[in-house]
Amino acid sequence: MTTPNGPSVPPAVEFIPGAPPPATVPADIWRGIARENPVLVQMLGLCPAMAVTNTLANGLAMGAATMLVLIGSELFVSLFRKAIPGEVRITSYVLIIATFVTVVDLALAAIQPDISKALGPFMPLIVVNCMILGRSEAFASKVRPVRALADAIGMGLGFTLALAVVSGIRELLGSGSLLGVNLLGPSWEPWVFMVMPPGGFLTLGIIMLALAWVTEARRRRARAAA
Repeated sequence: MTTPNGPSVPPAVEFIPGAPPPATVPADIWRGIARENPVLVQMLGLCPAMAVTNTLANGLAMGAATMLVLIGSELFVSLFRKAIPGEVRITSYVLIIATFVTVVDLALAAIQPDISKALGPFMPLIVVNCMILGRSEAFASKVRPVRALADAIGMGLGFTLALAVVSGIRELLGSGSLLGVNLLGPSWEPWVFMVMPPGGFLTLGIIMLALAWVTEARRRRARAAA
């Protein structure tokens, strides 16, 4: 493209230290679901992943609440990233996150009071969830709102998926049911251990072991094919 004064010069790309490499929106979403799953890969947010996943309903509720907080906080951090002074950025991020946590907590208490009561203090503790604060600092504060929104959706879906898998296994083996529907019949002897806190550690450990085995098997096949 030319101008009356000669060839036009494309505007310089703004350099932001620590900014993530360019990527498409689908790639940003898929990264949070699979390649950088916050629970199964980065091992972030493990406290709610083991504390409230004794039933599938609790796991889905915590995952959905966390995803809504992620979407709101990352979007706001990205929108106001240039207006927030660097000296108070962490404090500002915590304030933004706490605002969305309060809104989601009150909405859940009004819509599903039983689930809100079951989640107990773990809903307010989303404020200090290292996954949310980390994504705000490492990603949302360095990209445009569209990418921040894509990252929030991907990380939220990945977190929800991990909690759903853990809670589904625990409820099925510990109660013989899913979402209150009995699937294993009256002859099933519930594994009470699975709905207790140690059952969360065991379930998550087995899932991570299985993922590591699958990953290593793929690498071996790739080396053999090469």
